[in-house]
Amino acid sequence: MGTVLLIVLFVGGIIFKFRRTRTWRKYTRTKRTKPRKNIAKRQEPFDAKSAKAQPAFSVLRGSAYVIDGDTIVIRKTQIRLFGVDAPEIDHPFGQKAKWAMVSLCKGQTVRAEVTQQDTHGRTVARCYLQDGRDLSAEMVKLGLAIDWPKFSGGKYSSLEVPDARKKLWLADARQKGRMHVWEQFKARKYTR
Repeated sequence: MGTVLLIVLFVGGIIFKFRRTRTWRKYTRTKRTKPRKNIAKRQEPFDAKSAKAQPAFSVLRGSAYVIDGDTIVIRKTQIRLFGVDAPEIDHPFGQKAKWAMVSLCKGQTVRAEVTQQDTHGRTVARCYLQDGRDLSAEMVKLGLAIDWPKFSGGKYSSLEVPDARKKLWLADARQKGRMHVWEQFKARKYTR
């Protein structure tokens, strides 16, 4: 009885190993599932009459990793929120803006409709939560971001809370081109 069991196990092991080899796959394959790699694809000539333009934007969906109050990452793509400006992490209210964005995005699938790329190489997009709320509008309503009329056309200015521009004075200074205010802020911060 013991030798029969050993023979069965030995034959079973050989069959198991054989099934994992290319030879077994060659015998069991009924039709080719992958196209051959060496066959050249036939190129069709360009026809201007039937050509269609690519869509101007694409859509990304997924959970968002928050960088700061106006920047998130979806599927390894860094995205800047369309039309608003929030404080940087090391600026006043920067941490608060980031954590507000985290609480808005937590457990949500964010849909980002890409509009363009900014000068820093980030993708600019209109971002929406699952229930359809605009992330830019939500941050402005919370008073942790301000409308950037140069890019939004004033879309979010009516949503700004009173004194938001006073509270977010560094973001306001950036919008108005007063970068010397940023430099003074950095100089004071790092000399202390």
